[in-house]
Amino acid sequence: MPRRHLHMTGAEGAALRAALRDLRTRLGVPAAFPAEVLAEAERAAAAPRLPAEDATDLELFTIDPPGSVDLDQAMHLALRPAGGGYRVHYAIADVAAFVTPGGALDAEAHRRVNTLYFPDERIPLHPAVLSEDAASLLPGRTRPALLWRLDLDADGRVETAGVRRALVRSRARLDYDGVQKAIDSGTAEPALALLKIVGTLREALETERGGISLNVPEQEVVEGADGSYSLTYRAPLPADGWNAQISLMTGMAAADLMIATGTGVLRTLPAAPDGAVGRLRRAAKALRIDWPHHVPYAALVRSLDPHLPAHAAFLQECTALLRGAGYTVFTGGRTPDPALHSAVAAPYAHCTAPLRRLVDRYTGELCVAASAGAEPPQWAVGALEALPHEMAEGSRLANSVERESVDLVEAAVLKDRIGETFEATVIDIREQEPRVGTVHLEDPAVVGRVESPAAPLPLGDRIRVRLTQADPGTAKILFAPA
Repeated sequence: MPRRHLHMTGAEGAALRAALRDLRTRLGVPAAFPAEVLAEAERAAAAPRLPAEDATDLELFTIDPPGSVDLDQAMHLALRPAGGGYRVHYAIADVAAFVTPGGALDAEAHRRVNTLYFPDERIPLHPAVLSEDAASLLPGRTRPALLWRLDLDADGRVETAGVRRALVRSRARLDYDGVQKAIDSGTAEPALALLKIVGTLREALETERGGISLNVPEQEVVEGADGSYSLTYRAPLPADGWNAQISLMTGMAAADLMIATGTGVLRTLPAAPDGAVGRLRRAAKALRIDWPHHVPYAALVRSLDPHLPAHAAFLQECTALLRGAGYTVFTGGRTPDPALHSAVAAPYAHCTAPLRRLVDRYTGELCVAASAGAEPPQWAVGALEALPHEMAEGSRLANSVERESVDLVEAAVLKDRIGETFEATVIDIREQEPRVGTVHLEDPAVVGRVESPAAPLPLGDRIRVRLTQADPGTAKILFAPA
């Protein structure tokens, strides 16, 4: 999923939309699915490989943004029948029930790797007949799924975890605003009300182990009647975080299962280098966020309020510390090295979004085998060695999409303000070119390149800069010292 969530509203023929279409062409983003892929998807949708177990009696529900139809996960929470604690059932769309290894659909998924997110459009990993219909956990539809059962103690710690194939049927498609209102008002059904309890317990455990979740606000690009653009933030709700904790808990359980059997693929992240943290400290200064040197990064992030624009902008900057993430494959009973995801502060695996991310299909298959004490299928093990490279290539494209989209959006926001001056802080300079660097504006909260024609830039200092160029589609934003 993208680190920086952007979406836009506005006329279909708007200049920014045209620039985004050109960007897709320039980056070589996959367009329509080939005919043979669509034909195979139609056949798979009509005749998936269905499991024998029927778990449609579980009253599952999904939580996603309004209008979402590519639904990877559904959940049910309950008090354990004996011994205290909680039981979480978490159903994940079983993409392997539809995709035949070595087929056209499988090859196309390996070519695409990820769903790509542009502000105005989503480029899916799988054809819509699967990702938005037959494989999606839509309400009222019986679907094949990988059904996790996680038993937690009274403090929210996982005591046992396992996953098996089963037929499931979601009862309701919920959104974050509705979930938050139902829980806050006390009108939530018991299973939904437990989401707050379990999510809060899991957040406390995250703090205890030294992990950190970034509640990054979503940015909306709004086009005005006069053709101008503005950026607004949608701050995440507590319900966003509780929901994310269920996915995170499942990814940690998946990692533990695979490590125990000696075959798997982990999502790993090294500790952030000092330079990246230093840049983040300068961004905090630019946004006038107090960050005492004795306060750890994780503690600072937990103190922020994403409803405040400066804090929201800083949380966007924090996603830079996620760079360097990769995948560690291990087979033959070996111990994975590296094994840790530094932000999770534990071993972790991607396994909860197979409709939108290639690796999750393989992780899910390995976990089903591990849970059953069986050997994983050869098609899954045989693909492991190539997965880190494939995922890295897909991530590079996704990062380019995100970075270039942000550049276009910021140019659109500032296109009518060339010549104006702004308060900014120099948050980075080039090591070999000290007159070229990066500034963070106070208002609007955008980040852009700055070039000084004479003196070196004062790293970490607040300066006034003049906007010299901004034109979506032709010129990224550029500043000069005023």
